[in-house]
Amino acid sequence: MEHRIPRYTLEGVRGAEVSVHPFSTEDELGLTLTRFHGEDCDDVVLLVHGLTSSSDMFVMPEHRNLVSFLLDGGFGDVWTLDFRMSNRYPYNLETRRQSLDDIAAFDHPAAMTELRRHVGARRIHVIAHCLGSVSFQMSLFGGALDGVTSMVANSVGLTPRVSAWARVKLTLGPALLEYGLGLSHLDPRFNEAPPFTRRRLLSWLVSYFHPECREPACHMQSFMWGSGRPAMYRHGNLAPRTHVHERLADLNGAADVNYYRHIGKMVRAGRAVKCDPGNPLHAGLPDDYLARAGQVTTPVLFMTGDHNDVFSDSNIVCHRILSKRAPGRHELQVLPGYGHIDPLIGRNAHVDVFPRILDFLKRHAG
Repeated sequence: MEHRIPRYTLEGVRGAEVSVHPFSTEDELGLTLTRFHGEDCDDVVLLVHGLTSSSDMFVMPEHRNLVSFLLDGGFGDVWTLDFRMSNRYPYNLETRRQSLDDIAAFDHPAAMTELRRHVGARRIHVIAHCLGSVSFQMSLFGGALDGVTSMVANSVGLTPRVSAWARVKLTLGPALLEYGLGLSHLDPRFNEAPPFTRRRLLSWLVSYFHPECREPACHMQSFMWGSGRPAMYRHGNLAPRTHVHERLADLNGAADVNYYRHIGKMVRAGRAVKCDPGNPLHAGLPDDYLARAGQVTTPVLFMTGDHNDVFSDSNIVCHRILSKRAPGRHELQVLPGYGHIDPLIGRNAHVDVFPRILDFLKRHAG
């Protein structure tokens, strides 16, 4: 299929020196940092994607993207991380039974170590989305890493909350998919599977209940995440070139269903907790990631759309809890007319959202 926008393109960022920095985790996965260097500066920004997406969400060429906005806004050294959730890797398609604890224990600490190797003692600011935000905060508030000057957390933090229908999907979905349909992952591209296969039939069934548009990838993403028509964004916030089947599937790919088990456990607990407290690989992490939250001095901007149909009011609740433990340290921005991911990939995000992020970063920069 011919793509209107090439997959993994970097043409959305111009005028910066681009370099790729591979590294490995202690549990032997290969990951990548990509550097966009415009000029030397004392403040470095690291961008972290969510589950099923990748660093591509930050460099989209169809509108003014976050990397370009930061480079032009005085932050001349911007890095993007592709960790094990990235759709640039095959890890989401493997039956590895991975959890967010693996990411908190291995991915983010290794990424920060590699980043420090290049930038030294300069200040590091993190902007993270979705489960990239949850897992990074698990690492940060769980004591697996430090040295983060500030953080922007989009959509969700340490208190994942979802709608009633999403709770049902989290509770029943993983077992039904793995043992009932023999599927260890979900993919927005299921509509491209051969006719009458389980993947194609599931896509057809999902699309039957989503008459709001004609894009099967959009329907599958709503099935995979949250509850809404659509669930992940407001249609009007996306550029027309973004809301086409192949582009949506490129930006938000396959998801390993075992992650849903861990998210479901967190939702039931009301906070970020370990998936398997007895796993010796995660012995260095706390069972309750909120336990020492008041001791972490990194200020966090909790950001969410007021139409967040994936993680509802998660960041509002997390900000309220952390503000009681560390009054005045953290901030909250509720974005009118935005949903879950469109604050970062929306066609007008550079007008409505990015300036708020930039203001926060500048107030915590040198």
